[in-house]
Parts: sequence; C-alpha cells; structure tokens
Amino acid sequence: MPAKDFFHNTVKTSLEKDGWIITDENLFIEVEDVDFYIDLTAEKILVAEKTGKKIAVEVKSFLGASDVTEFHSALGQCLNYRSALRLTEPDRTLYLAVPEDVYNEFFTRRFIQRVIVEYHLKLLY
Repeated sequence: MPAKDFFHNTVKTSLEKDGWIITDENLFIEVEDVDFYIDLTAEKILVAEKTGKKIAVEVKSFLGASDVTEFHSALGQCLNYRSALRLTEPDRTLYLAVPEDVYNEFFTRRFIQRVIVEYHLKLLY
C-alpha cells in the first residue's frame, strides 16, 4: 500500500466538512495486469437532483525540489488513473488535490493552465 501524501488528512477532512462521505482510502483498481491506488474516493448525495456524485482524489503535496518534476509525476498518475477509472468506474470523476500555495504559485502560470485545460485536469486546492 502506498504512503499517504503529507496533506492527505487535510484533504480528507475538507471533503468531509463539505458533506462528502469518504468511501475508500487508497482505492485499489486492477486493470488487466496493472495495479493502481488512488488516495481517496468519496460520494455525495445531491438531494435536489436525487442522484449520487462520486469522485476520486489524488493528493499531491509538491514537496520535492522541482514543481515541474512534481507536476510531471502528478499529471502522469492522473492520466493513468482517469483511464483506469473509465474502465472500472466510469461514473467517478478524478480530481488532483494540491496545497493552496502551490496552486497560487505554480498552477496559475499560463503554460500550466494550458496543460490543465488540454488534459481536462480537475483540481482541488
């Protein structure tokens, strides 16, 4: 089982305060002969629509020496996880959770924003 990122519990608590029910920590997905672990999964019942909304959240702390290297790793993981979820749980939306200061200092850069749009990356910060 993979180690939790530094901000894992902070993200989990924030989701719970927002009304999400955490259904899994380290969701295991096996696709063909490849295994994946996504940090958190959650569900929220939208009362007005009476439909369930499901998400998966990959938590990244960005504590390494290079934000670009951390971004490459996070983007690669998210693309793989999203592909795996489309095969196993197509109704679940994947998010990447990053610290707010990392979002403000790195993810708001014009080129990074282009990549986010191009790959339809959904962020929590």
